Amino acid sequence: MTTLPHLCRRAAAALLIAGCSLAPLALAAAPLDLQEPVAADSLKKSKHTAPGLYITAAEAGRILEAQDNVALIDVRTPSEIMLIGYATKAAANIPSKFVDPNLAETSLKGTYKMVDNPAFVDEMKVWLASDAARGIDTLLVMCRSGSRSADAIGRLVEAGVDITLYNVVDGFEGDKNEAGVRAVNGWRNAGLPWTYKIRDGLRPGTN
Repeated sequence: MTTLPHLCRRAAAALLIAGCSLAPLALAAAPLDLQEPVAADSLKKSKHTAPGLYITAAEAGRILEAQDNVALIDVRTPSEIMLIGYATKAAANIPSKFVDPNLAETSLKGTYKMVDNPAFVDEMKVWLASDAARGIDTLLVMCRSGSRSADAIGRLVEAGVDITLYNVVDGFEGDKNEAGVRAVNGWRNAGLPWTYKIRDGLRPGTN
């Protein structure tokens, strides 16, 4: 004999299934139409990402002018943004790492150690849920020269952030030449618009 509670549970399950079947399906973002696609085997391993989607800064500038469903996120530190500059097209500055506060600790490479920003993924989720990200289905992630941004993409993928993620492989400053100067490529060297002036809202939640 079928009891009333059992019937209620079956009815609730049926309603849940029906509701799920009527829910809209998330549509994957269309691949960007790149004039100069970037092959993974042309990149350092540190610039590789799980999605395997790559773009140069020069291409990023063109895409951002043409498509309003794409946003540029700068994951460098606020100090870099202020002292070195940033792309005027950047939708937000959400740092993935910070310089180790123990400045006496240096690495063998002669640079200060960087540590993960523990709030990075949460800050990204908050921005993606904000009005500023309405209609955005693709992010171009930028750092200095493409490695930190790859790491940031890895953290977002691991956290299950559901959005298309491209790594800007030469970043804002670009790769080093034989003299050790970042003058090879990158947003700034491509002659794309940039500024030192920090605008309101660039660093979400700080204004």
